[in-house]
Amino acid sequence: MISIRKAQKCDIKRIGELLLQVHRVHSLGRPDIFRVGSRKYDDAELEMILENEKTPVFVAVDEENRVEGYAFCVYEEVKDDKSLEDRKSLYIDDICVDENSRGKHIGSALYEYVKAEAKKNECYHITLNVWSLNEGALKFYEKCGMTPLKITMEDKL
Repeated sequence: MISIRKAQKCDIKRIGELLLQVHRVHSLGRPDIFRVGSRKYDDAELEMILENEKTPVFVAVDEENRVEGYAFCVYEEVKDDKSLEDRKSLYIDDICVDENSRGKHIGSALYEYVKAEAKKNECYHITLNVWSLNEGALKFYEKCGMTPLKITMEDKL
């Protein structure tokens, strides 16, 4: 059975392994942008992220407390902007389920947990960015009820 909790320092090694899985998807799809064999955060950066209240990381763990997935989040706030309404958002910076544990609804459980946290903290919405090369992620987010907010386009030169 999977449970979800806030990530702890003892989870850093496993989170690092999952970060490599995510990065591999991106570097295979866009090697012109992503460095092969790298990952988004090193262990020192992960430790700083875990210590910051504005950047909560939630992990899905099995009965042996093994991390099977994560959701990196960032609380963002717009206040007193000239053209935008005031609002608080929860941005999902990164979400991953171990490639060997997919299909067990772990991603959906993580997303619902993040959604509950956002509601509890009076957020207006949840946002995230997804690379168009990651069709599986796009379908997953649509299944969760997410819709496009804005689109980034490119013209490679």
